[in-house]
Amino acid sequence: MIAGAPAIGVTDDAFLGDALAILQPKAGYRAGVDAVLLAATVPPTAQRVLDAGSGVGVVGLCVARRLADVHVTLLEREPPLSALAAQNVERNGLAGRVDVVTADLTARAAQISEAELPHETFDAVVANPPFHVTGHGTPAVAPLKAASHAMPAEELEAWVKFAARMARPGGTLTMIHKADATADILATFARRFGGLILCPVHARDGEPAIRVIVRGTKGSRAPMTIAPGLILHEQGHAFRAPVAAVLRQGAALAI
Repeated sequence: MIAGAPAIGVTDDAFLGDALAILQPKAGYRAGVDAVLLAATVPPTAQRVLDAGSGVGVVGLCVARRLADVHVTLLEREPPLSALAAQNVERNGLAGRVDVVTADLTARAAQISEAELPHETFDAVVANPPFHVTGHGTPAVAPLKAASHAMPAEELEAWVKFAARMARPGGTLTMIHKADATADILATFARRFGGLILCPVHARDGEPAIRVIVRGTKGSRAPMTIAPGLILHEQGHAFRAPVAAVLRQGAALAI
């Protein structure tokens, strides 16, 4: 156990090459490629970014490391994870530009202090929600692990509704999710965001998509577009050069 960390087993992992050192639980959800890809979609024009359901803060901290002028808010409901997020902010020297708020984004608006999260002020909201639906499959024994892996089906709507409340007019919500959730994601986004962009993510060329990255713009009336698919690997296990640049050097990912 690392000194000063919450009383759960943690590991100390490097992201963006060695640009970030991140404490995260040894068991349960562990941030990886998805988190870094999502962070790479935030454009350099964004000034205020909200990482919704941040866990230990990997997405938001990658954004803050990539973009020197951005201010990031990490929002996480589980106190052990938000405590790790606060430590990760400090140990990476980002306390001046990254805040941590412990709150449940699915709670009623009145229960989340507008002093901590002012409505309609974020240029970009990013989210990497639990991929699995509660009640489908075998749940994790540990409550913290279960909460990180699965959520009730109706909560996707709550995540998108919350993001719409937080994004400024013209601001965006960008989400990464498993590919078989695409229909639900598009339907949920379309109720509150326009100008949807769908980017399929493939492990290798010629294989079905394993993830989708979806972006919507608040107030846009533009039609949906499908971006060229992102292919992660060569035919072996090596990452393709553009993807390796995103994962190890903090390169941008345009969608």
